[in-house]
Amino acid sequence: MKKHLVIIGNGMATGRLLQQLNERAAGQFDITVFGEEPGGSYNRVLLSPLLGGEMGLDKVITLTTDWYAENNVTLHSQDPVEVIDRENKRVISQSGVSIDYDMLVVATGSRPSAVPVPGSDLKGVMSFRTLKDVEIMQQLAEEKKHAVVIGGGFLGLEAAEGLRLLGMDVTLLHRSSYLLNKQLDETAGEMLLDSLQERGLKFRLGAETEVIHGTVDVTADGSDTEVKAVELKSGEILPADLVVMAIGVTPNKTLAETSGLNCQRGILVNAQMQTSDENIFSLGECCQFENFTYGLVAPIWQQAEILVSKLLSKVAEYSEEAVATQLKISGVELFSCGSLADSDDTEALVYRDLKKNEYRKLWLKDNRLVGAVLYGDVREGQWYFDQLKQKNDLSACRQQLLFGSPFCA
Repeated sequence: MKKHLVIIGNGMATGRLLQQLNERAAGQFDITVFGEEPGGSYNRVLLSPLLGGEMGLDKVITLTTDWYAENNVTLHSQDPVEVIDRENKRVISQSGVSIDYDMLVVATGSRPSAVPVPGSDLKGVMSFRTLKDVEIMQQLAEEKKHAVVIGGGFLGLEAAEGLRLLGMDVTLLHRSSYLLNKQLDETAGEMLLDSLQERGLKFRLGAETEVIHGTVDVTADGSDTEVKAVELKSGEILPADLVVMAIGVTPNKTLAETSGLNCQRGILVNAQMQTSDENIFSLGECCQFENFTYGLVAPIWQQAEILVSKLLSKVAEYSEEAVATQLKISGVELFSCGSLADSDDTEALVYRDLKKNEYRKLWLKDNRLVGAVLYGDVREGQWYFDQLKQKNDLSACRQQLLFGSPFCA
């Protein structure tokens, strides 16, 4: 008799897990999936080109509802699990569906973090996280003019660029002195700023939100309704028909916590993605391994592979590895990996071509690469990343290192 595997959540982590199960363990489990959103699994990374009209919905969907049916996976969409009865090994969904499990996977993802200021609950203030968010933003862009995006990380930049492509007047607010300050150094951040300003985006750096103002609906109860402006701590007031908050995410551990699973920032798992309950596993943005939580795709893909091995009783362990970051936004290409901080024990090599608008900076410690940032031409990014992971001694080609693998054979 097949064991019953129940998966809570139907995001990117679950989509990858299902694909891995289908490749490595087809037909070995009875699988039931509960999802909060309608439809199958989709790629959140592609929401920006979908928003701006550069890509169709069919390119964003990774697993259609037909895929679940064809592969004998029972899908309960728009019906999140509300109760995990660990004693009886049973889950109960919002609509009352009750199903027993042999093994349970919690993949509840994360929730967008909100800017804790007055007015953050006004109509027209939202996050950029789901297909529904894209739909709402596209509708507002047809009717409204001014958008303010709060957050200068990947998500904020992608939201701003998507709204600009829809014809909105967009201003992005960022607390740091340069964009993508966790992924780039200051020079690359400034180059990115120049490129995006040339495209028509507006920026306020070193900016913090004081309050979000709304219109007053005098026909109702006199309370604030739709957003109309964002006031900065500097006193500047920016018109806003739409405000997008993109300041990060928080692991969605609520269900796990109320079920008595051990949690800190996220749901605690061991190297086999197992929680404090031996029959319950977790992966993706909701989980925490050692001191790490997740927001990038690469480690989550590895977690899915490790979990499938565990479910098949094979020996495999998850371990933290260096992660590279790559972004392509409106013709600008970026790549970074490792530590990008100047220090007394590191040496920096720099290349910049003003005419081609290209920039490279490498950080070496004891002739080994510890960090790299590339702007414009990123073709050698993966090679640099391989050198960093392998901790290769690069002293023999140090003089040619900025020009990449063809010169360091």
